[in-house]
Amino acid sequence: MEKVIAALWGVDNARLLASLPDALKAVGAIHIRLNLRDEVVVPGAALIQRWQEPQQDAVVQFWLPSANARFRCGVDAALAAHCDRFAAWLVAESTIIPNTAHASVAGVRAWGWSQASFISFRPDLTRQEAIGIWHGHHTRVAIETQANFEYVQNLIVTPLTPDAPTYDAFVEECFPLDALDDPAAFFDAQGDADKLKANVDTMMDSCGRFIDFTRIDIIPTSQFDVG
Repeated sequence: MEKVIAALWGVDNARLLASLPDALKAVGAIHIRLNLRDEVVVPGAALIQRWQEPQQDAVVQFWLPSANARFRCGVDAALAAHCDRFAAWLVAESTIIPNTAHASVAGVRAWGWSQASFISFRPDLTRQEAIGIWHGHHTRVAIETQANFEYVQNLIVTPLTPDAPTYDAFVEECFPLDALDDPAAFFDAQGDADKLKANVDTMMDSCGRFIDFTRIDIIPTSQFDVG
């Protein structure tokens, strides 16, 4: 099995939820997850970081027996029928923190919210150097300095569409709703200004070690597991 991440532009959220999962299932996709930019996550607008213009409107994650183009044409057609444009990548998933605290219900908006992050590595690092910092140092920092109850790293293996932006990874982290607009809630430091500063500084220093901040897209989303 292979995992695919697809970014969608020009979507109707209601239509995505109503018909895209069934369309993808019909052509072999399983474990489908939608990440949608909707009214619930509007309070997190200050968290948005932008490279693409226009920026992604939604993200779809799913697994296929094979992401080879010869066998993916039905999937591509289903995605194209539900948006103005899409880009897709083959990824290797690593679940750092599984969501055991707020289990999702199929088709129902998941508890809290999901930060969907398309990131690129610093150009002065080799790919292996960047991965070494990300996995060997930053993963621990992300766990220890944030109130994330789900944390999934997806290393991009290769783009699947010719116009896909050149990201290196896609990361999904889930937080309580109050973390949308309360940094102390985001950084697990409510009522502790010193801890908040320490966690923010540690996190930003760690990100700066391997991320190219000029080529990232970070969007708050609502998460739906749909099949």
